Amino acid sequence: MPAPPAPADRPDTPPAPLVRTVGDRRTLEFTPDDVQSEMLLSRPDALVLDYTRAMMGFALLQPRPRHIVMVGLGGGSLAKFCYRHFPDARITVLEVRADVIALRDAFRLPPDDARLRVLHVDAVDYLARHQTQADVLLVDGFDSAGLPCALSSRVFYADCWRALRPGGVMVANIFTYDPDYAGALARLREAFGGRLAWPRGVAGNNRILFACRPDSANAGLTRFTRLARSDGFGWGWSNRLLVRAVLAWLTARAV
Repeated sequence: MPAPPAPADRPDTPPAPLVRTVGDRRTLEFTPDDVQSEMLLSRPDALVLDYTRAMMGFALLQPRPRHIVMVGLGGGSLAKFCYRHFPDARITVLEVRADVIALRDAFRLPPDDARLRVLHVDAVDYLARHQTQADVLLVDGFDSAGLPCALSSRVFYADCWRALRPGGVMVANIFTYDPDYAGALARLREAFGGRLAWPRGVAGNNRILFACRPDSANAGLTRFTRLARSDGFGWGWSNRLLVRAVLAWLTARAV
């Protein structure tokens, strides 16, 4: 995937999303061959892309969330997986593009109900104005030019911290080759008081960042604070095994 252009070069009118189906594979792309989301027609609720699988690591810190908030719908992979495997959670998806929401049937996302809501809103504005009270916040909002500046600003990350309950976990997906990667990392670390860590070697150029709002009663968060003292933890092979174990546990729990 090519590096995103500088913010000044971002298009004012984004290209229409492209849906491609080849055999059992259906993808959502903002530009040809730039895969944003992928689904298997034979298993529409499965997580296919490595970075989406790695984001489920939040379950080690919040195994039974009551409210999951997602920034960015894409093809709905994260929403579908969480809807199936966290049956006691409410899921709120914040998506700024109506043309992406219009593809929810193509990607077999369930209709809105008491547990699932897909809102056509600007996540930056929504989190600034609403008392969200989430246990888990998944930030995976990209456009054809990469990560929008508004989704990695100091103000946005502060609003993410406020949107979480004590003990809540934020998971952010950022490309390591983004020109503002180091700056985004510093702003996220500042907003969460240094409680920021990521597993090494699990998602290629996608850096999956875990940030936590402290809660003295959560032993998992206490252990996480120790991990957050270093830039990345573990080894690629062991972290990939851990991701597989988490997914296997969640799948078995939902049966």
